[in-house]
Amino acid sequence: MNIQLEEVKNILKKYNQEHLINHYNDLSDEKKEVLLEQINNIDFGLINKLYDITKEEKASSIDKITPIDYLDKYKLNEQYKYYEAIGKKAIKEKKLATVTMAGGQGTRLGHKGPKGTYDIGLDSHKSLFELLADSLKEEGKKYDVIIPWFIMTSRENNKDTLEFFEKHKYFGYQKNKNIFFFEQGELPMMDTEGKILIGEDGLIKLAADGHGGIYESLVKTKMTNKMRELGVEWVFIGGVDNCLVKMVDPILMGIAIDKKVTVACKSVVKANPQEKVGVFCRRNGKPNVIEYSEITDEMAEATDENNELLYGESHILCNLFSIDAVERMGAEPLPYHVAFKKATYMDKDGELIKPDSPNAYKFEAFLFDAFGEVDDMAVLRVKREEEFAPVKNSDEKGVDCPKTARQLYKKFHNLD
Repeated sequence: MNIQLEEVKNILKKYNQEHLINHYNDLSDEKKEVLLEQINNIDFGLINKLYDITKEEKASSIDKITPIDYLDKYKLNEQYKYYEAIGKKAIKEKKLATVTMAGGQGTRLGHKGPKGTYDIGLDSHKSLFELLADSLKEEGKKYDVIIPWFIMTSRENNKDTLEFFEKHKYFGYQKNKNIFFFEQGELPMMDTEGKILIGEDGLIKLAADGHGGIYESLVKTKMTNKMRELGVEWVFIGGVDNCLVKMVDPILMGIAIDKKVTVACKSVVKANPQEKVGVFCRRNGKPNVIEYSEITDEMAEATDENNELLYGESHILCNLFSIDAVERMGAEPLPYHVAFKKATYMDKDGELIKPDSPNAYKFEAFLFDAFGEVDDMAVLRVKREEEFAPVKNSDEKGVDCPKTARQLYKKFHNLD
């Protein structure tokens, strides 16, 4: 890409970001080209809007939060077979694709490399990626189909992820035929004065745009086009760190198709009223997820006539979308949320600064913010011990860690 330095200087001057090329001449030719391309790809109008968000005082919410209806997978009775038959038919007709969000590193687990390459400690020493691949292939055999697998990486781990899959012969999948890789979107980090940060490598410091960027990434990378070429109508989106994720579920598909909704999600009952998880609800009548920080103790502990929590359906990042919904949600970025983080950066004099406290803004979109754009959705309660064994923390934390995930996985698969 032939990007002229003078053109870049004019852009930076217009947006008061001239510092980004202060040390341009100190970079290698390769890095010079990368930096200019980075700058050329920045939507500075969006950056200004994002900075304005950091200055806004959070208005007190006047949203009306109410419970959402759900179906319990194991209380469907005669409807179970009905939904199952509808879902099985759609899966056999190759209408389902799966997406795994795998842009993270295993840093919190003490693992060097993409989180999907992490070994949770089973006797087989299979990685999270291989456990998911095994599950997909097993389900495919049931329906005599190969279920397309789309994997979202990040700039940080894309190369390592691709090398890992190549080394393991894609676990029986065929690259660009039934397994596809695409990168998560990123946004520049900025300081409290609205200046975009330069990282220790002399390039713009970028951060992943959150799991809410999945829709836009699928559209921008033309993965939805690929899905349509394959005849896909439904897309399951889940995370790489849940080793019990059930990506192929005829009941969930059958419910979505029968009820003519464009989104169907799985939930598990909160472990206790104060568990720190987002829960499904209706916000001003629309489907939504309310964060644990937003919910009052009174709401958290409220129960219905059956002594069930009114706000007890945890969002576990197991969601099924019609491809039309994915494309619609990916047409425009979702609203961004601001996080204040510690970020090492290079100052205007070329000195590397390692702060002791938060100093930079990071911007993320949340996948469930798109739920409010749909007319209705279905929520299916499933059993935690059968479908939710996340690996998020180190064993020292004692919860959602390799030890707990391993125990749940072994118990479910009768490996003890």
